[in-house]
Amino acid sequence: MTPTLQSYLAGQWYGSEAAQVLPSAINGRPVATTHAETPDFADAVAWARREGGPALLALDFQQRAARLKALAAYLLERKSQLYAISAHTGATRNDSWIDIEGGIGTLFAYASMAGNELPSGNLVHEGPAIPLGKQGQFVGTHILVPRGGVAVHINAFNFPIWGLLEKFAPTFLAGMPAIGKPATATSYLTEAVVRLMIDSGLLPVGSLQLVIGSVGDLLDRLDGRDVVTFTGSADTAAKLRVNANLVRQAVPFNAEADSLNCAILAPDVSPDDAEFDLFVAEVAREMTAKAGQKCTAIRRAIVPRRHVDAVVSRLKERLARTVVGDPAVEGVTMGALASRAQRADVAERVARLCRHAEVVHGAPDGFAPVGEGTAEGAFFAPMLLLSRDPHADDAVHEVEAFGPVSTLLPYDDLDDALALAARGRGSLVGTLVTRDPATAARAVPVAAALHGRLLVLDRDAAPESTGHGSPLPQLKHGGPGRAGGGEELGGLRAVRHYLQRTALQGSPTMVAAVVGEHIRGAAVRESDVHPFRRHFEDLHIGDSLLTHRRTVTEADIVAFGGLSGDYFYMHFDEIAAKSSPFGKRIAHGYFVLSAAAGLFVSPAPGPVLANYGLDTLRFVKPVGIGDTIQARLTAKRKTDRNKRDAHGVGQGVVAWDVEVRNQDGDLVASYDILTLVAKRG
Repeated sequence: MTPTLQSYLAGQWYGSEAAQVLPSAINGRPVATTHAETPDFADAVAWARREGGPALLALDFQQRAARLKALAAYLLERKSQLYAISAHTGATRNDSWIDIEGGIGTLFAYASMAGNELPSGNLVHEGPAIPLGKQGQFVGTHILVPRGGVAVHINAFNFPIWGLLEKFAPTFLAGMPAIGKPATATSYLTEAVVRLMIDSGLLPVGSLQLVIGSVGDLLDRLDGRDVVTFTGSADTAAKLRVNANLVRQAVPFNAEADSLNCAILAPDVSPDDAEFDLFVAEVAREMTAKAGQKCTAIRRAIVPRRHVDAVVSRLKERLARTVVGDPAVEGVTMGALASRAQRADVAERVARLCRHAEVVHGAPDGFAPVGEGTAEGAFFAPMLLLSRDPHADDAVHEVEAFGPVSTLLPYDDLDDALALAARGRGSLVGTLVTRDPATAARAVPVAAALHGRLLVLDRDAAPESTGHGSPLPQLKHGGPGRAGGGEELGGLRAVRHYLQRTALQGSPTMVAAVVGEHIRGAAVRESDVHPFRRHFEDLHIGDSLLTHRRTVTEADIVAFGGLSGDYFYMHFDEIAAKSSPFGKRIAHGYFVLSAAAGLFVSPAPGPVLANYGLDTLRFVKPVGIGDTIQARLTAKRKTDRNKRDAHGVGQGVVAWDVEVRNQDGDLVASYDILTLVAKRG
């Protein structure tokens, strides 16, 4: 019996009456059906706000990062269940790896980034604070806080798992409940991963809901607290973007749309170069991976006119080795499109492209995919086209066949190649294959204006390159113009997309209280107990120590020069130093840093375990022989990393603000020290 997929809304699995049949892309047999019942989206949105938001914010950034890591591990242990279902989408094992383990890997990546960079609590301080008054008692800064709404994620059919997880991860970290709506054709795979996520017990109540089928009036239920993200066709993005309610309520709308991405073979590369083969391999891989169903796939391969025949020859040779069919059959290297409807759409678009371009490899019909029952599947042979006059061929810059199809575009010089690339009117990604750094330096600033990501590929980068078509959690994914104008991933930038940025003004003491971070000029707490003698739990933001003084001598400078090997003339040449802007010999900046540490460090064993870095170091004013320095050490920021050492002792990170001043009270050095501090338990 064919199972009926269910939506997960308001804490319940919903739907039992069969509706649309979802066939296997391999053999056309039914995999599942959607449900016929119409959900109450008003209830779903209300439940997300009433239950999901508070449950997520009962945890802080660090705790949500730990949950995300645990969820990734849970899914990884059960990935075999997902691979079995993924085969119905037409994906090969490698294709499924990108979707399944790529999605899970994104959860791990975000958990790690958040664990290292986000604070404890639910407020992010985007500092530093800026003085707004002459006396230092009026400052301004920016904060990021949870929006209090719900994120609606509408995804495409090509990555049923990665598409959900790459949006869910930053949303979850931002404390925003999510409603995921996968494309119907492959929603059976998304439903499977959501069932695992719910069953894990790791998600706070209301943090994730799932819609199978139409979004109905969901977008009409949103308001300005909410966010909508979309991945799919540029045409659908344009329609959703102008939803009357989204426009009226000023709901943020982020689109990542299919685009006519390009790869440029630079004019400095000849057929004898390794880069020539790298270009051919990149184009062929992007045509056949996921059967070309990638929003980042290379649709336009831009090559020097004099090398067109050589590129055609090598691409044909490589594509001829592609075996299309049921991925369960040994030797198959490319699977099917996601559905027969998708196959028909690709065929229609190829026909439009062929009005001006010629086919140099492959055909839409007349090939036999490998495997039993594949005649009823959604297979499409790889097709390489050639547009000999790409400036006169508008279709190649406007029509995208979302399948294993790419078109070669000859060019005459680099400016001509960049002009052809720009005809795509905005792309997610472009690749430049070159041997020449000067070519890269010239081309990239021009191409960057119309591309969300650029890969410069040469023989040095190739062994480690993740490829043209691979969005990475650490780097922005999205592009201008036709590509949707949106932005996803990009490290913690993605988390910030789901937070509200607010400018904050006030006295340093008030601003420090709000941001949970010491601000210069705010009130401090001094006591007889050295701050380094306090355990993590006992330290308070603003705990401070004003040190004793030290007068810098010539012997200090000589000794530090001998120890460090730094004999720079400003420290040792009296005559040259007098003619410098400082007018005298000065101490090494790093001596001042070291001397300050000698003033504020408590040398006996204690809770401070290690100093692992400096941030924001500035040498503000020179320190000369005879100057007297004094330091102030203040607990600036605390982050509970929820980590323990080998002995089971808990640890947190404390950032200390350090000010070093001279005998006149002038600031001479300023920096933050980062330390690991033990907990009592």
